[in-house]
This record gives sequence, C-alpha cells and structure tokens, in this order.
Amino acid sequence: MKTIIEPFRVKVVEPIKMTTRDEREGFLTDTAYNIFGFKQVIPMKQGRAAERILFSVMCKAVSSPITQISIRRAPTSNTSAPKRSIYRFRNSINLPLIITMSAKKDGMANIGGFLCTNDDLLAQQQKDLLILTEGYPTYGGLAGRDLEAIAVGVQEALEEDYLRYRIASTAYLGNHIAEQGVPIVQPPGGHAIYLDARAFLPHIPETQFPGVALAVELYLEGGIRSVEIGSLMFGAAARMDLVRLAIPRRVYTQSHIDYVVEIILQVWKKRGSIRGFRLLHEAPFLRHFTARLEPLPG
Repeated sequence: MKTIIEPFRVKVVEPIKMTTRDEREGFLTDTAYNIFGFKQVIPMKQGRAAERILFSVMCKAVSSPITQISIRRAPTSNTSAPKRSIYRFRNSINLPLIITMSAKKDGMANIGGFLCTNDDLLAQQQKDLLILTEGYPTYGGLAGRDLEAIAVGVQEALEEDYLRYRIASTAYLGNHIAEQGVPIVQPPGGHAIYLDARAFLPHIPETQFPGVALAVELYLEGGIRSVEIGSLMFGAAARMDLVRLAIPRRVYTQSHIDYVVEIILQVWKKRGSIRGFRLLHEAPFLRHFTARLEPLPG
C-alpha cells in the first residue's frame, strides 16, 4: 500500500485558525522578521535547563579559562547530531558521555527533559544545583502529570508501528519536494526535513541570510513555521544555511503534509524574486532568538 495510514485514531480535536497573507505580513513586521522574537520567554523545565546545570558544574572543575569558554560556546544541537560517531570518538579518547534530552521531542511530552551520566560524583553535584535552582531530584521542578507523560512517551516513541509511520511520513514530505527539484539534505530524517537554503536561493549571499529569507517566505506564503539553521544562528562559523521543517509528533495528518508540499513548491517556483535580509539588532550570544531584521530593497 502506498497510502500512509496513521497508526492511531484522533479523539481530541483542536481547530487550526488560518491567517491571511495581510495578517502574516503584519506579524512579520511586528517581530522584525524573526518569529522567535518575543519580549519575555524564559523556558526552564527542559533540556536546556539540564545543559545549564551540566556546564555550571563541569566548568568549575576546568582550570583553563580558554577551555571554559570553549565548553560554554560549544553548540548543542537537536538537529542532526551524528550520535554514533560521537560515541565512537568518545570511546577513542576515553571521555565521559553525558546525555541531555528535551522530552518535548522524542519523549512526546509537553514539557520536561533529563540529564544522564554514570559518574556518581558528578551526578551528586548536579543534584545539589538542581535543588537550588529547579526542584528536588525526584521531580526536577516538574508536575507529577508531566513526569508520567515523559515515562509513557519514552516507551511509546520506541514502538515499531509508530516509528515506521513516523519515518514514512517524514520521507513522504522530503521525497515529494525533492522530486520537483527542491534541494534538501538527503536522506530525509525521522523528525525533520532540512531545506538547503543556499542551493534554494543561490542569488542570496550568506551575508544576507538565505535561511531567514526562505523561512520568512514559507510563513508568508502559507503560514508554515520553520527555523533557520545557518548564518544567523552560527554566524561566520556556519558551513551551511538550512531551514528545518520539524514535524510535531502525532499532531498533523497526511493532508497537512500535502499542504506543506504545496506551499514549498509554490515558493520554489518564485524563488528568483525572494530577497535577502539585513541585521538590525543582535544579542551578544544566541542572537537568532532575539535578532531583529528587515528585508533588503528589491
């Protein structure tokens, strides 16, 4: 069978309000073309909180200031990290392997994350800091219902029927746009499709943020939200300019994916008219969260 059938029945319905193009233009202008730019967003109970605690503890034990800066600036990514290669490299140089996870992704939970290590001494130091800033180690500042959701989600995320559907659904999106010439990172992954913005918009140089330009156009054309992973996020260190289309788990149906395909192909057809962007404001770190930009004149 070629038709992708979701291995679940939808019993809770949440309406999707479609915005107009004029409304989306207003939203983009109000947020200075960075959809992440809210005034007050302070996430805590997630993988990032685990990273903060981890680095707060580990950097105290590092004597070299240069090493401390390197650790703090090391990019932590939930995009496409080659975990097997990392594991082999770790074994080759005998370094501890520490895992931080945001359960909002593979754990299929609304909130939460966790930190994993086999080092008892390090774990105790982390627990001490956790108590000070987040909550007791038995709950980490999370509500009981969220802990239960993570426990169930981690198990359900490993079910073979679900994984087979998840991978097929993501590949369906990637293959349908790639067949029409849209440049993507191959092969399609399990949680997202990555558009190659430099190849998609070769007339926009890296200094004009082709990933931002593509993400803005996708939102403007059809209300599709994505994220730039490239020159805005990593600055001069960016080797690629990608646009990540992360697909929420067990939320959208195949008709939604078909809609995304349609919008991407519409943008692809008029790609030559898309303009680059210039930076108006940037924070000293993690600038992509709060940066303000504006489109360059046509």
